[in-house]
Amino acid sequence: MADDEQEGGTQASVPFQVRFWGVRGSIPSPGPKTQRYGGNTPCVEMRCGDELLIFDLGTGVRALGDELVAAGGPLRASIFLSHYHYDHLQGLPFFTPIFIPKYSFTMYGAPRDGRSVKEVLSGQMVQPYFPVTAEQVFKAQLTYKNLGSKQELELGPARIRTLDLNHPGGNLGYRVECGGKSVVYATDVEHGCANDHELVEFARDADVLVIDAMYTVDEYLGHKGASKEGWGHSTWESAVETANKAKVKRLVLFHHEPTRDDDAMDRFVEEVRKHRPDAIAAIESQIVKV
Repeated sequence: MADDEQEGGTQASVPFQVRFWGVRGSIPSPGPKTQRYGGNTPCVEMRCGDELLIFDLGTGVRALGDELVAAGGPLRASIFLSHYHYDHLQGLPFFTPIFIPKYSFTMYGAPRDGRSVKEVLSGQMVQPYFPVTAEQVFKAQLTYKNLGSKQELELGPARIRTLDLNHPGGNLGYRVECGGKSVVYATDVEHGCANDHELVEFARDADVLVIDAMYTVDEYLGHKGASKEGWGHSTWESAVETANKAKVKRLVLFHHEPTRDDDAMDRFVEEVRKHRPDAIAAIESQIVKV
């Protein structure tokens, strides 16, 4: 496990940390060549005081669920869905606490195509795609709440704000403020549209920006392989530009290209650091203390 301590200053009165359980984009990529950075799809845990916030339910949430059960809690958490593409939902049917009655979860997500967050989540576990339904096997106490763009809510010491990002089908970004610190989770966003400025303002002065940095410019434009324009993802160059304009303190690259192995990721990060020395690439099990 890697710890990334904030340098200088004192810790806020309310403990605030981020832990990565899944950092890969589009499809899981397990194997010997991705062991260091990890091959699970998106899942990020944030602890704000006693509040447990979980962002996305990619394959990384399976290990998070197993740890919660082994540790005996906490028994309550809030789960925030950015959107409903497979790589952000694949872990839900394998999240052990959701089968246990003593656990309680509130699911937050945006309605899409006339369906509520509950309808969307239930709809992925039906025949012929899955052997059992959510209604049959989910035994935890579940509450579903719809969220839209530019909404706010407070959960204990945590204040959460939302922003719709540029991604096919829609995607919510989240800003979490806790104890005077802030983290922005902006996975699955493509640069080069009218709301680029909105994202910069949303991330303004954040302590940590976790942002989609899936491609290089050459990959995005199709100079290497097929063009990725319109696919809903960004380049590391645009991630750096957003972080610089927003004056964020720490840039965390996220939603890694599944074909980029550990050695290639090392070179990727080395290149980014020529332009943004503080940048890191999210690694599974890594903890960032805010």
